[in-house]
Parts: sequence; structure tokens; C-alpha cells
Amino acid sequence: MLVGMTFEQERTLILVKPDGVERGLTGEVVRRIEAKGYRLVAVEMRTAPRDLLELHYAEHAGKSFFEPLVEFMASGPVVAIVAQGDRVIEGFRSLAGATDPTKAAPGTIRGDLGRAWPTAVTQNIVHGSDSPESAEREIGIWFPLLGE
Repeated sequence: MLVGMTFEQERTLILVKPDGVERGLTGEVVRRIEAKGYRLVAVEMRTAPRDLLELHYAEHAGKSFFEPLVEFMASGPVVAIVAQGDRVIEGFRSLAGATDPTKAAPGTIRGDLGRAWPTAVTQNIVHGSDSPESAEREIGIWFPLLGE
């Protein structure tokens, strides 16, 4: 941080999805988050229970990809991260790249490390909150003690 300057600090939820964990990419994802200058506030590896995933993806309930998405996210451990920094939501989404790994730009997490697989849902290594409201809701689901 520049001496004498203050920045508004926001937080975001980042998930290294089961495909990223299985492929051993968690360290690379964390390296890129820290290299960008964001601070890790919380990091936890866990296998998410179905009820947590249904709550996390509630906005997609009833859509054709909801059930395969919940099943995929419950298929193995995920690493849940709360990162903090100036414009971290926008910054991490840029760092992650386009949702479709085939279309994601080189230099992004998905562009460098992801690829399309013939699966029911896109397996694209990471999730990042898409707005301050989503970040607050998602952090409350994954790390309820951070809101207290």
C-alpha cells in the first residue's frame, strides 16, 4: 500500500473447485491472488455439504444445470478463500478469466489452467463472487463467523 493513502477494502469469496483441487492447482491459484496484491483473510479446505451448496447456488435452483452443479461441487474437496483488497471482486474475476475455459484469455487462471471437459457442467477451476452483495451473502454462507 502506498504510504499516506487509504483504499476502500472489499472482500470476495473465492472457491477452488473440486477440479482445481484434484489437479493440484490450489497453490497456483493462491499464488496468483497474492501476487495481485490481495490479502487472504480466511482459507479452508473442506468437502461442502449439499445444503451449503444448495444455499450458495440458490439463485440457480430450478435451472437445468443446478443439480449437476451441486453434484460436481460436492464431488470432492474445495478450498474456500476470503480475499480482501481494493476492487478485489472485479480484480479476481478478471484474474479468473471467462467462465468458458476455452474462451478465457491467456494469462488468466482459466485461460492458462482450464480446458473444456465433456461433463454436465463447466469445470473451470475457480468461483469468484460477482458483486459486493453476492460476496457478503457467500462469505456469510461459507464463513459465518467472519460476519460477527
